[in-house]
Amino acid sequence: MPEITLWYIMSKQTLEFEKPIVELEQKIEEMKKLSDHLDIDDEVKKLEARVGELRTNIYSNLTRWQKVQLARHPERPYALDYINMMTTDFIELHGDRYFGDDHAIVGGLAKLDGNTVMIIGHQKGRDTKSNIHRNFGMPNPEGYRKALRLMKLAEKFRKPVVTLLDTPGAYPGIEAEERGQAEAIARNLFEMAKLEVPIVVAIIGEGASGGALGLGVGDSILMMENAWYSVIAPESCSMILWRSWDYKEQAAEALKLTAKDLLGLKIIDKIVPEPVGGAHQDPKRAAETLKTLIVEELEALKKTKPDKLVENRIRKFGAMGTFAEK
Repeated sequence: MPEITLWYIMSKQTLEFEKPIVELEQKIEEMKKLSDHLDIDDEVKKLEARVGELRTNIYSNLTRWQKVQLARHPERPYALDYINMMTTDFIELHGDRYFGDDHAIVGGLAKLDGNTVMIIGHQKGRDTKSNIHRNFGMPNPEGYRKALRLMKLAEKFRKPVVTLLDTPGAYPGIEAEERGQAEAIARNLFEMAKLEVPIVVAIIGEGASGGALGLGVGDSILMMENAWYSVIAPESCSMILWRSWDYKEQAAEALKLTAKDLLGLKIIDKIVPEPVGGAHQDPKRAAETLKTLIVEELEALKKTKPDKLVENRIRKFGAMGTFAEK
């Protein structure tokens, strides 16, 4: 992953709430250029300390909409980035054996902490060309069928499954519907519920609607601190309820889509801490933290017998959304 350079700091990728930090960092860079001629080291140190305090204060008090923005940051690590940083000997497998190969979903066998796993995830692009190639991370039906093929292969050889969720949603085009988009996602939900090997799900960025849930049924659900997971994107929710995109911030608040919200609702099991400012600020550290938690969950799950795994998984998802009236 590229290092965070001054060019990056000054780029248009800076989010609105990050501007006070950026302005101070720019001032520090300007002062450092003058430090050869002026004795301003103490002033620079004071400003650097101020930046640290400001960064901690801003990122520990983000609104839900600001977390959505951070989850979409173009420098944030994607599935292949995490796969390359967390695993070794990754062999990507292609195609659904029915229609074609969907580049919005990647997957294959890899070594995770010395053990073989089947790792599958949504993959976005970083520029126009790669985004077109990856369909902006929006899978077609063949993507979900490829994922299911790989999961069944993992079950055949008794290998655990790890999925990395990061999609703005399943592709909504007519051709996707013609090839059975809804059926492909529904089939994955059904088959993942009864897969007789451990499944660990990690939401690493955007987790939108059925597009994410098509890879989201598991024994343990982890979620990155600045990711979001919801039945609908805030903008789409705003358009439906208010007939305008202008209420996306209110929609994000109402949807309760952050990791902290979903842990309280028992939709996820653990929050994966990120470096201050988001995973893109220190991708290697973010990947190491995620890897540690995934390995821990797999170690705990491998002690459970297959039939008990399935029973616990079905009970886990069946209990979601229940409530008591007084």
